[in-house]
Amino acid sequence: LSSPSGLTHESHKKDVEQVYLRCSEGSIEWMYPTGALIVNLRPNTSPASYKHLTVCIKPFKDSAGANIYLEKTGELKLLVRDGDRSPSKIYCFGYDQGGLFIEATPQQDISRKITGFQYELMSKGMASDLHTVSAPCRPCSDTEVLLAVCTSDFVIRGSIQDVTNEAEEQESIIHVGVTKLYRQKSKVFQLMGENGNWRGQIKTLLKCGVRPGDGDFLFTGRMHFGEARLGCAPRFKDFQRMYKEAKDKGLNPCEIGPD
Repeated sequence: LSSPSGLTHESHKKDVEQVYLRCSEGSIEWMYPTGALIVNLRPNTSPASYKHLTVCIKPFKDSAGANIYLEKTGELKLLVRDGDRSPSKIYCFGYDQGGLFIEATPQQDISRKITGFQYELMSKGMASDLHTVSAPCRPCSDTEVLLAVCTSDFVIRGSIQDVTNEAEEQESIIHVGVTKLYRQKSKVFQLMGENGNWRGQIKTLLKCGVRPGDGDFLFTGRMHFGEARLGCAPRFKDFQRMYKEAKDKGLNPCEIGPD
């Protein structure tokens, strides 16, 4: 978390402050913005790998007081306009497309303004998976399911307890009861209540039309800005079939106990 403050150079309203970030994910919070802020993302990886990286930013819901631009060799491209209230909107660009230039907008009272956003650096392949609109809505092939089991941030067997639709954000929240936890990168799925049942939430697009239903599924997906995003989710009996077929042929990409 980086938290520069405009009050440190309020008397020099044209000042440009530079911030250097080494982490692959985090957040920026610019309090009382004046002048401009240049955000330099310098991940602890080889510079040769930079061209394979995608940067995504997600503005805070109450972010205000500045415009956010993509800057390269002095040219500015507007990414987020001050006051844009598109809920949960995520802006992504290639690392080699430029850096972030945040310019404060004229304010009568800067003390009421805080500009902020979360950011993530990821491989271009992973980013395209997350932002292909049709991907969460179409069934995965057997090969895609088996690969998802090996590469996803979370893999669980469970049932859909309920679905909450958020029309404003165009998303659905799937409330999952967990039968078996194979893997999770973050503690999204936790023991709940006295009975010791595992529960968790997974988000997907509202347009996918997910509804509560009977039976167990194999839920896979990735963590994105601290939230579990749905990837492949076949019915569990179908996963058992495709896993056995692949294992019998020696084609399963990784081992996982499907029972």
